[in-house]
Amino acid sequence: MADDRETWTTEEFGTSHEGWVGVLLDDGIVPQPAVFDTGSGPDVHRSSHWSVYDGHFAHVPRAAALRGVCSCGWAGPEHPVDWEAADGQDMEDAAADQAEACCDDWDGHTAAVEAATIPLPETVTALLEQLEAEIGKLGTSSPLAAVRAVRRLEAAGRQAGYWAARCAQHDATPRQAATALGLTEGAARRELARLGRWNRYQA
Repeated sequence: MADDRETWTTEEFGTSHEGWVGVLLDDGIVPQPAVFDTGSGPDVHRSSHWSVYDGHFAHVPRAAALRGVCSCGWAGPEHPVDWEAADGQDMEDAAADQAEACCDDWDGHTAAVEAATIPLPETVTALLEQLEAEIGKLGTSSPLAAVRAVRRLEAAGRQAGYWAARCAQHDATPRQAATALGLTEGAARRELARLGRWNRYQA
């Protein structure tokens, strides 16, 4: 059963910091995904999208508050849903501002994660930005040349990343690497293993 919950990620941190709008009930419990029988054989639809928790169906509870949530375990402040002020609106309209606030809270969370990462020298940042811009321009005038440039860049990255990852494995603990890269510890281990080309399952 697929879940249609809307999630957010950043290009750099990916699923280590995947965010979404979380739902809380009156008692502070996080509800289970709502299951809807589509009437077409064994197929059912499952949803934990915040907009379905309006209490219109007997088996789906009504949300008391929304909050931003992240796959890393972070949770933002609660934003109560004022059902009296909603005056009969459905959940998507009644709590649109609260859902937007959850997204803003998660943006603040990822900004804090980025602030805690190891800083790059300004020269490296400038070179990366310039290279990205130059390849973008090349993609307009000569797409195949841009593809070749990207392939060269990937090869250079693999070569440089190999030694960097091998050194980082000995210089930092998994927790230090995770903070420096803005990833979970598991994701940091996988990324170092990928770049350093070792089996992360080996002792």
